[in-house]
Amino acid sequence: MFEVGDFVVYGSDGVYQVDQVGPLDISGIPADKIYYTLVSPYMKGSKIFSAVDNRKVVMRAVMKKDEALELIDSIKDIELLEINDDKKRNEVFKEALKTYDCKDLVRIIKTLYVRQEQKLAEGKKNTAGDEKYFHMAEERLYGELAISLDMEKAAVKEYVENRVAKLVSEA
Repeated sequence: MFEVGDFVVYGSDGVYQVDQVGPLDISGIPADKIYYTLVSPYMKGSKIFSAVDNRKVVMRAVMKKDEALELIDSIKDIELLEINDDKKRNEVFKEALKTYDCKDLVRIIKTLYVRQEQKLAEGKKNTAGDEKYFHMAEERLYGELAISLDMEKAAVKEYVENRVAKLVSEA
């Protein structure tokens, strides 16, 4: 069970902090049922109520700092998604985003970054779908890493890029 102050990843909605644990004082809600009241650190006023025994939505603790650093240090070794069919690739991206698995988010970001570079070299534009999935994967990954690393979300991308570049240059 999570406690007040814990940061969690709530389904595919993102990172939330546990604000309260207990029954809700809302008419129509059983007084004997225990709920988490979750608030977003990124969206002012965003609040979610989730039953503690909810099994429909995946809720997990945010990575610890050492896990986040380990993930970042493994980025160079995480393989791209090799899917040539645009429709199939979008389906894979959509499913991966639902799981909120950080390695899958890295795969999406790396795959779409490489695709974007190839398209630019060919004088082509990125597709709207690629842009959308790239942005969603970055938002989810960097949102969690910001909490894990205790830094501003806006600073995470540069931190990750610099750390990965340093590791690559040392190899």
